[in-house]
Amino acid sequence: MLELLVVIAVIAILAALLLPTLSRAKAKAQQTSCMNNLRQINMGIRMYSDDSHDASPSPAAAASPTNFATLYSAYKQLTKNYVGVNGASSPQDTLFNCPADKFYPNHIFYDDNGPTENVRKSLHDEPFVDFSSYSFNGGDGRSEVVGTNGITITRLGLGKVKLSAVKHPSRTVLIAEASALAPWSWHEPLSSDFWYNDAKNMVSFVDGHVSYIKIFLDSTPRKGLAVFYNPPPSYNYQWTPD
Repeated sequence: MLELLVVIAVIAILAALLLPTLSRAKAKAQQTSCMNNLRQINMGIRMYSDDSHDASPSPAAAASPTNFATLYSAYKQLTKNYVGVNGASSPQDTLFNCPADKFYPNHIFYDDNGPTENVRKSLHDEPFVDFSSYSFNGGDGRSEVVGTNGITITRLGLGKVKLSAVKHPSRTVLIAEASALAPWSWHEPLSSDFWYNDAKNMVSFVDGHVSYIKIFLDSTPRKGLAVFYNPPPSYNYQWTPD
């Protein structure tokens, strides 16, 4: 009996030692998968642009204060055939699924009079973002009043911009995990906050490269989400084309 207890204790110790390693390996695999997805989607967007007189795939005319998500999600309908995804969009479109995508804050994507809380569901399963974990940097430069606090924001981004006109392609975001726009992180989530400064996200840039970077969140209440303003110079990304 004593020998059995010793064996059980050893197994328990080994399991405790291995679990963090396995968890880190799983997280790394998810990041790698997400990076590969973004590389392919980036290529599809560039191919669409090449065939569309250098136009960005931003359907700005279809967006309004009540369906702003279209600015960031409708790129998929315009570009998915370039990456071999055909037919109606669905949760089975694995290229557009970040494997770490398991939740999202309810106030980010639709108006809700209740308290902010995380929806325990993959964003990739939601039709209002066209079943995609990834968002195009599609703000069209317009200003509008949003939210119950009446915050005036300007939607920065590449809407109505020719991609060849982007002045800093290695810094300018093209396509990113949707969580980067707030930001929060699917890869390194915080249990105490819904979105927060320096959340790490996979981001693909106009020049084609993909990086795992921190996203800046200004804590000033009237600044809004991270996608509404460029970060300080120390952050190696920007939303605007100039």
